[in-house]
Amino acid sequence: MAILPIAVFGDNVLKQKTKSVQEFDDQLIIDIKNMFETMRNADGLGLAANQVGLNKSMFVMDLQSIEGYEKSKPMVLINPEIILESEETKIIEEGCLSLPALRAEVERPKIIKVRYMDTDENIQEMEADDLFARVILHEYDHLIGKMIPDRVNSEIKKLLKENLKKIEKRELEIDYPITNK
Repeated sequence: MAILPIAVFGDNVLKQKTKSVQEFDDQLIIDIKNMFETMRNADGLGLAANQVGLNKSMFVMDLQSIEGYEKSKPMVLINPEIILESEETKIIEEGCLSLPALRAEVERPKIIKVRYMDTDENIQEMEADDLFARVILHEYDHLIGKMIPDRVNSEIKKLLKENLKKIEKRELEIDYPITNK
């Protein structure tokens, strides 16, 4: 398996909506394994396919390293669709592998329901709350071309501007491979 370079703020691939996965073949499994390896190498909780240059509507996630989620299983969500969001929201600080060294308070629904396909092409539905829901929503955002700066108010966006420029220009020290400019 391979550790892939992660796209960072400014890379066009992060602004594009991904395409639905149609082929459930050996290449898909290789892509998924590479994504898990890349995510774990960067100490991430989730990784969307377009973050590693794959135009596929899927993401991987693994929350086992988080207290309270040790028994959760690593997951792959293919062609996910958010079908329900609670009106109750929660604001929590988020980070992103495509926004290294940047953190911001993001408001998201506390509870969601997601429909997706698993690697056996079975349609699944799952309800998620708190951190579990947040990671799903964060990664789903990547698949529709959105990132943290798209989810915060203009005041916070202004505060992030300087760091976003540094990320875009690759002026930060990052301990995992990222794409070239």
